[in-house]
Formats: sequence, C-alpha cells, structure tokens
Amino acid sequence: MGAVEICHLYISPGHNFVGHHGREPDTHPMIEVPTIECVAGRGIRGDRYFDFKDDYKGQITFFSLDVFDQLCQVLGLRQLSPAAARRNVSVRGVDLNELIGQDFDVQGVRFHGTQECRPCYWMNRAIAPGAEEFLKGRGGLRAKILSDGKVRSDGDAIRIDARESLVASPFVRERAG
Repeated sequence: MGAVEICHLYISPGHNFVGHHGREPDTHPMIEVPTIECVAGRGIRGDRYFDFKDDYKGQITFFSLDVFDQLCQVLGLRQLSPAAARRNVSVRGVDLNELIGQDFDVQGVRFHGTQECRPCYWMNRAIAPGAEEFLKGRGGLRAKILSDGKVRSDGDAIRIDARESLVASPFVRERAG
C-alpha cells in the first residue's frame, strides 16, 4: 500500500449538531491545529468529545481526504474545507473501514477502531444536499484512544501497525514514505 498521510487535525469546543434535533445547529468552529493531545479513554484534550461519556466509542474520528475529494467532485463543490465533515483527523492513503474492529498505532499513539462514523442528515446541511447519501459506508472511522500521546499533522508519511483485537497473530502494514 502507499503512504498514509495525516493532512489535517481539527478540534471543536462544542457540538453543532449533537443534541440539536428539531433546532438550529450551533456555530462552534472546527479549529485546525498542528498537534492534538490524545488521552487514553477520554478523548482529545480541548475537543467537544473529551470526557463526553464513559467508554465512548468516538473519542477520536478519522476521515479520508480521498473520499472527501470524490464527494466534492460528485456534488460539484469547490473551496470546501475538510473541516465541514467535523472529523478530527483527515488522512490520505488508507481505507478506514479496514480499521474497524482493529487496534492500530499512529505516531506511537494506540487506537481501537470501533465503527464507521456514519453520516446523518446534518451532513446535507453542513456540507451540501446529497452528502449524507454519498458518505454512507465511507463516513470515516470512530475510534477509542488506548494510549496517551500526541499526533501531529506535518504531511510526513506515517506507519500504521494494525491488528485485529481478537486475533493472536497481528498483521502489519508498512507504508512507504
């Protein structure tokens, strides 16, 4: 497989859509940062999901910029920031669905992929009409944070070591840089 890049890191101080059904969304921005601090079992320090719920399955979210580019092309969107998807980590070069149910490392921080970050009807408002339907099955990855550490967005190729959490013999993916 090719190189995996971390292209953007985002945090937000508040929820725009969670808990807003039937009401207008809030206006908390996604703030791009060069580094995020991951805290095991709690989330990303400074993000809206930090200490959100005990054992929360979406302590951090990942989103594919390859999918984002396709979305923009199909919906005819120009000048749209990946921040519109409201995911924490934007990457290139990995099928995030392959990490569901697996433990994996990113820059020395350990994660467990829990499930697809399924798009909801708010995506049609946050991005554009048709976004929810387009993103079904490729809305990103929710994960739990298993170890403390920092992840940086510097464009460098990274190595992801992934293994199924219930399998004794791990497999390793090397990404060439």
